[in-house]
Amino acid sequence: MKIYLVGGAIRDALLNLPVKDKDWVVVGGTKKILLEKKFQQVGKDFPVFLHPETHEEYALARKERKSGRGYTGFDTEYHSNVTLEEDLVRRDLTMNAIAQDEYGNYIDPFHGQKDIKCRLIRHVSESFIEDPLRVLRTARFAATLVHLGFTIAEETMILMKTIVKKKELSYLTTNRIWNETEKAFKTHNPHVYFQVLYQCSALHFFFPKMFFLYEKNFFFDYRLLKKFYDHNIIFMKLAKISIQYKDIDIRFSYLCQCILVNNIYKNFSKIFFDISSSSIINNLCKNFQIPSYIREIAVLNVGFYYFLNTIYYQSSENIIKLLLKVDAWRKPERIEKIAILINFDFLNKLEIQYFDILPGNFLKKCFSIVSNISVQSILKKGFQGYQIKKELMRLRIEKLELWRHKNINFILFKKK
Repeated sequence: MKIYLVGGAIRDALLNLPVKDKDWVVVGGTKKILLEKKFQQVGKDFPVFLHPETHEEYALARKERKSGRGYTGFDTEYHSNVTLEEDLVRRDLTMNAIAQDEYGNYIDPFHGQKDIKCRLIRHVSESFIEDPLRVLRTARFAATLVHLGFTIAEETMILMKTIVKKKELSYLTTNRIWNETEKAFKTHNPHVYFQVLYQCSALHFFFPKMFFLYEKNFFFDYRLLKKFYDHNIIFMKLAKISIQYKDIDIRFSYLCQCILVNNIYKNFSKIFFDISSSSIINNLCKNFQIPSYIREIAVLNVGFYYFLNTIYYQSSENIIKLLLKVDAWRKPERIEKIAILINFDFLNKLEIQYFDILPGNFLKKCFSIVSNISVQSILKKGFQGYQIKKELMRLRIEKLELWRHKNINFILFKKK
């Protein structure tokens, strides 16, 4: 029995990147031998075991044969006669198909080291097309490694397009899709992930609601819409905000904002909460089982986008209603997140020259002004039941209105 280090640990070490997890493949071994050595079995479809001390994963060398559709449609064969090369050939990319023995020697039958040096993301074999998840994985690796100069090999991109044309992607679960997308959002350049999906025609399949801007007959004039919403502009906006903010909820929310917000066809001065856009994002998040902390910020951000763009001119009553809908008193971090998103967008507009205070900062200031009104003081005055809520609302509006009146010249227009 021989044991080899395989996969990401070797790739990252060759790239001088931090090695997070180590995976091992066991050649010439059996389930019985590993269990006798106190390994704990965790795999169902094929034997994967946890080391009794390090808890690292050890998998028996295996072969796979396509027998159905999707990423689960495989027959797996594992026994002591499966060779290391037979195990490596089933892997997705050459840089992930390198093994290392106990003496530090590399076993690299598919020239992964050469591709790493050439900064190429290349498939191992034609069997690449058998697993649709590899479209997402390849896009994610492109986003992860683009800062090191990596690009996807042309022949690999052709195979990715083939997978899309064969409609294999329809067999991926929404959970699998989000898992890869979430990892992509954590990279330095998440926009590359979406660029790659767009290039292989997979973006529309995975995110139809986010790709609606390419559909004909949308709104009034498809050509005019595309002029303002070229996909490269959207991807570059995501790239720009990702430089400053690493939070997934910020990055995801800004991407949704860039795609769904259309100032041309909406009189946003009359919109309090954009139910249409927020519903699209809410349904998208539910469909892909996106965590609630991400969904909540994304929905609130697109819903209040138009309101926040004109917050200087909105009534104090509506500003308080916004704070209540955001649940700002219980979750003040939401105000901070929304402020970041609207400020970032506003800084890229010409309108900023007319204001001394950014809309996000103005929102935060409004919240700080009304956040410390005591409920106890209202109770002492004898208010009960619904009257307490009504009086609290009145006091908040009154206090905010007084502050705005005193600071109107500072808030609105610059003195020339």
